[in-house]
This record gives sequence, C-alpha cells and structure tokens, in this order.
Amino acid sequence: MREAQFLKQNADKWKAFEQEITHQQNADLLAERFIELTDDLSYSKTFYPKSNTTRYLNGLAALFHQNIYKNKKEKAARIWSFWQFELPFLFKKYHKQFGWSLIFFLVFCGIGALSAHYDENFIRLILGDAYVNMTNENIEKGQPFGVYKTMDSTSMFLMIAYNNIGVAIATFVFGIFFSIGSIIQLFKNGLMLGSFEYYFISKGLGFKSITVVFLHGTL
Repeated sequence: MREAQFLKQNADKWKAFEQEITHQQNADLLAERFIELTDDLSYSKTFYPKSNTTRYLNGLAALFHQNIYKNKKEKAARIWSFWQFELPFLFKKYHKQFGWSLIFFLVFCGIGALSAHYDENFIRLILGDAYVNMTNENIEKGQPFGVYKTMDSTSMFLMIAYNNIGVAIATFVFGIFFSIGSIIQLFKNGLMLGSFEYYFISKGLGFKSITVVFLHGTL
C-alpha cells in the first residue's frame, strides 16, 4: 500500500484519537486505542520508516503511553505478586540463559580449584598475599575465619552488599558486548570462588567455610 493511501484510510481515525486522549478517562478504551496505534506505527515503520507519517504516529503513541501509565498506582499486593508469580515466571522464561550461566560459572570455579591445586602461588595471585598470610596466622591461632570478626555485623553486611551489587551491575552492563563482558565477570568470580574454596578444603575447613562464609553462621 502506498503511503498516501495508508494516510487517507487512517487520518480521520488518528485525528479522533488525538482529540480523544485529552478527555478520555476509560483506561480499557485508552489501552485499545494504544494497541491499535502501535499496530499502525509498526506498519508505518516497516514500509515508510523515515516518513512524516511514522514520526506523527510515534509521537501520538507516546502520548497515549504517557497518559495510560503516568498515574498508574501499584496495588498493595504487588510485592507478593512479584515474588509469587512474576519472578518465577522470569526464571521459567529465561531458564536456558540461567542454566548456561550456571554451567559457565561452575566450570570457571573448577578451573580456579584445579589451578590452586597444582600451583600454590595461584591462590596468592587471586586472593592476595595479605589475605593468605593473615588467614594462615588465624588458622594457627585456631580462628580460621577471624577476619570476619574484625567488623561488626552491620558494617560487614554493608560491605558485602556493596560488593555484590557492584558485581551484579558490572555483569549486567558488560552484557551489552554480546555477553562477552558478562562471561569475563563470571570467569573472574569463578576463579576467585574456586581458589578460595580449594584453599580452605586443603586446610580441612571446606565444610566450615561454607557454613561460616556462605551461610553466615556463628564464627
């Protein structure tokens, strides 16, 4: 269909929509209009991508979107609905991506553990000499996880939360580079976790490291 014919068929309808948006309060009707507009916009973008018609429809659709959502109020049960339905649905929808991420991470953890097993200096390279030396001293004192006693629980919580949020944001942002950046983040953290766990396993403290560090048990 030529643009002139497309415009002739729909111009009156769009003008009516444009006038209607200023006083229409029926949310269902506005939603129907918005869907119809986006259908027209998709058609226009496909066949007349740089035309004035496409620009006009894009602006009109934006007005409808703003009018529909600007004063939308969330129900009190929204939080419960998110945890009960929306989050499980997201996991179900993207289970393949989560699965591949888990596989990559476990492989990188294995690489970190094997590297630590065959090269003691690898642990120092990943965790740092200061941490390893301090932990060795704490093990000799009978307090292998004494490092976690140097801070009060609130400060420790804030420090861990800050670090985890930073890692999560970096992994998310780096994902724009065809997921390569996210894989690099998984690689770095996998190596760290693998070498960290192997270090404590080699000292006979593998299970305790899980209960103390990961489950935040009593030190």
